[in-house]
Amino acid sequence: MITMRLIGWGTLVSVLLAGQWLHADDKSAVDKSIILSYLDQHYDAHAGIARKIWDLAELGYQEIESSRLLQTELADNGFEIETGVANIPTAFIASYGKGKPVIGILAEFDALPGISQAIAPVRKILDDKPDGHACGHHLFGTGSTAAALALQNWLATTGRSGTIKLFGTPAEEGGSGKVYLVRAGLFEAVDVVLHWHPADSNNASPATSLANKSAKFRFTGVSSHASAAPERGRSALDGVEAMNYMANMMREHIPSVSRLHYVITKGGSAPNVVPDFAEVYYYVRHPEAEELLKIWDRLVDISRGAAMGTGTEVSMEVIHGNHSLLPNLTLAKLMDRNLRHVGGVSYSAAESRFAEKLSASLGDAKRELDAQEGIKEFKMQYGKGSTDVGDVSWLVPTTGLRTATWVPGTSAHSWQAIAAGGTSIGSKGMLVAAKTLALTGVDLFLNPDVITAARQEL
Repeated sequence: MITMRLIGWGTLVSVLLAGQWLHADDKSAVDKSIILSYLDQHYDAHAGIARKIWDLAELGYQEIESSRLLQTELADNGFEIETGVANIPTAFIASYGKGKPVIGILAEFDALPGISQAIAPVRKILDDKPDGHACGHHLFGTGSTAAALALQNWLATTGRSGTIKLFGTPAEEGGSGKVYLVRAGLFEAVDVVLHWHPADSNNASPATSLANKSAKFRFTGVSSHASAAPERGRSALDGVEAMNYMANMMREHIPSVSRLHYVITKGGSAPNVVPDFAEVYYYVRHPEAEELLKIWDRLVDISRGAAMGTGTEVSMEVIHGNHSLLPNLTLAKLMDRNLRHVGGVSYSAAESRFAEKLSASLGDAKRELDAQEGIKEFKMQYGKGSTDVGDVSWLVPTTGLRTATWVPGTSAHSWQAIAAGGTSIGSKGMLVAAKTLALTGVDLFLNPDVITAARQEL
């Protein structure tokens, strides 16, 4: 019997223990060949689904057709579909199998507002498509679905017991859809959750993220003629600008690991009209939720002070909030091993030409084009972004990976990410992710002791 004492990150106890299972036997080679063969055979179909979702580019909570595409593919292959979960029309759970363990896989499919790009290696805005998949969630949702289908095929072929649950999770971008699924208790019967994300490199290291909270601050004032009767007006825009000024001064006096961003979403329509309504949208981030809330309370006080000083009124609507990612070293080590087995992405001649031309637009971020072929060193990653996967990870042992769906050096939320994500460069990286997720699922089905260790670590 193996016992484990959790005494901190430095010991890496659970990683060492997990290694006993990771290298214990290679009898799963036949099982894994079933997975890899299935995904290779269905690559074109899955790439086609991803491209359709890329074309749809539906925003958070509005992903009607994108969600339906994935649900249809899963239902046609024997999954039971529960739609509208957590009272969200585009959220769903697709289940297959019975008994333990229950392996959950996350699937996102929302686009980003206000960023448009054609499938071209140079900047080319599409006038009829104002939004775009600049974070690659068309690949995320489809790749996760492909992994679930591969595992379903493996369970059916081998006759093994166990359950797969594919969670269709809307509105990761600014909506934190998974938070509502967590609150509804939909992950309580799940033993392990797997996820992935598009990127410009391949990496399955354990990772954290920043907790995040956002709100829209709405100022109301009194309109008047800005030149003929300025004394009668109270500018809502003045309230927004006063708030922003004080918030920027606060930056000097918050922890350096914090992040504070805003955009003015409404500021008036004409210079000669004192605006009676203005709105500013804020994000606040910090590695720890408790510290974030302290900063948040100061920001709320700033908004009230800005309103008082400008003779306006302010109201606040919280838009979303999520916790940081809680890494699980036991699961991360398993995922890393499978990623190294699958390997990275190799470009064809046509893909290389596309990548070289796009790479020229990346400036100082430009990297060697063979970077997508390797696997990053396994080490703790401290991310500066935020994700609603964080809330899941505090409830269920969770791990993920990133694969090279974009040209090396590409940032998320950029036109370059949209462009590459719509090509075979994106779908090749998606295939790497699907294979890695599914192989990790096989290991978990075959080695329940790993799940026990991951649970103990959590």
